[in-house]
Amino acid sequence: MEGPASGEVPASVVPRPVVWERVEGLSARTAHVGSLPRTDALLEANKDHAEGRLSDAGLAEVVRTETDAVVARQADIGLTIVNDGEYGHAMTEKVDYGAWWFYTFERFSGLEVLGSEQAAEARRPRPAGKLELDAMTSRRDWVAYAYQDPTSGIHLASAPAPVIPAVTGGLAYTGQQIVARDIAALKAALERAGKPVAEGFLASISPAAAARIGNYHYEDDEAAVWAWVEALREEYRTITDVGLTVQIDAPDLAEFWDQFEVEPDLQDYRRFSTVRIEALNHALEGIDPARVRYHMCWGSWHGPHSADLGFDTIVDLALSVRANGLSFEAANARHEREWRIWKDVELPGEKYLIPGVVFHATNVLEHPELVADRIERFARLVGPERVIVPPPTAAWAGASTPTSPGPSWSHWPRAHASPPVGCEARGGLGRGFAGGAAAGAARSPVVGLRARSSSSPGICSTACMMPSARG
Repeated sequence: MEGPASGEVPASVVPRPVVWERVEGLSARTAHVGSLPRTDALLEANKDHAEGRLSDAGLAEVVRTETDAVVARQADIGLTIVNDGEYGHAMTEKVDYGAWWFYTFERFSGLEVLGSEQAAEARRPRPAGKLELDAMTSRRDWVAYAYQDPTSGIHLASAPAPVIPAVTGGLAYTGQQIVARDIAALKAALERAGKPVAEGFLASISPAAAARIGNYHYEDDEAAVWAWVEALREEYRTITDVGLTVQIDAPDLAEFWDQFEVEPDLQDYRRFSTVRIEALNHALEGIDPARVRYHMCWGSWHGPHSADLGFDTIVDLALSVRANGLSFEAANARHEREWRIWKDVELPGEKYLIPGVVFHATNVLEHPELVADRIERFARLVGPERVIVPPPTAAWAGASTPTSPGPSWSHWPRAHASPPVGCEARGGLGRGFAGGAAAGAARSPVVGLRARSSSSPGICSTACMMPSARG
């Protein structure tokens, strides 16, 4: 997994542990946000499995082997808290805008890919007095700027539409075998790396983010969110019951703000979001908050982000989640300035911050001193022992970016060079879209779903991608 130049990282771009020299008492814990570049072997195995040429057992063996390697590499560069690179979230292309989200499509029943005719026939009226999301393509930022112009430099401009199912029946969790495979692979890799289970984490989507797909079964979007709660609870519990931490990928809190054609009243949006936080907390009930980290972001795709909501307007909601860890973007042009909110916001109880101090959607290598500046700000405001940061010796080079396809182990990719899964230190779209990294990338196929016969078999219409599936 070499960088674009392939070879040794120049000593000039390997950071010194400057922040540890500056900030006395800084936590020795180091981490990243989740999704790491998929290997060629894993991509090929996922493709063969999706097309019926590789058995479940065969895929599990590849996942186990590649997870061993990615955990070892994380440990080698100084990460104390590691994960499986999200290798269990199937991808068949090096760039996939939505692996953090699309993985759910093969783990739940009640989903179906609809053609445009079926979607149109099943639309329902908007419920009175409630906010419901509009189509992804109706985002105010996307409408205001040239998101569809391939010369704009915006990653989404030339990207093909993803195939996304809708909820057409009762939701139920069917991913027991897959999550058990991922847990077994990570636990075995942790043991080989000499790390305790408590230092491993797996990512799982939030109920609200999962519920953004079309809903043709439940009374309204709110009812669909609560149905996802019951279905996802099993995945959260399965991960944490073995001693691992679950990272809740929840772009919904910040990123949904822009998915209304008309900007909503802030208090109405906070009420909308509060319901979804309450739903998540219900799903996490009975789980030790020390075994949960909450990842929020603004989508983090490469675009203007003109309609991003200020962190200060929702930070209290983020802190109300039953999770000790809070992960968020803290190094991009729209949100780096928001470190200042921690001058006035008290970090409760046992909570700690995982600020995204290395930006992924750029091929500019941030200087170690700049990254140290970002870390130091948070450490001085909330206490150095309550900040988890990138490792002091991780190579800040070989970044995976829109102009270089090689994996990044410094600009943590969720571009993901295998696109984004997180926003702060991943490359690409981030958890806020249907995925995200480089331009023009093909999406992974929807595994285990068949399209109903329609004028466009197998292709989800725009209406299917509307979380509310209504006219």
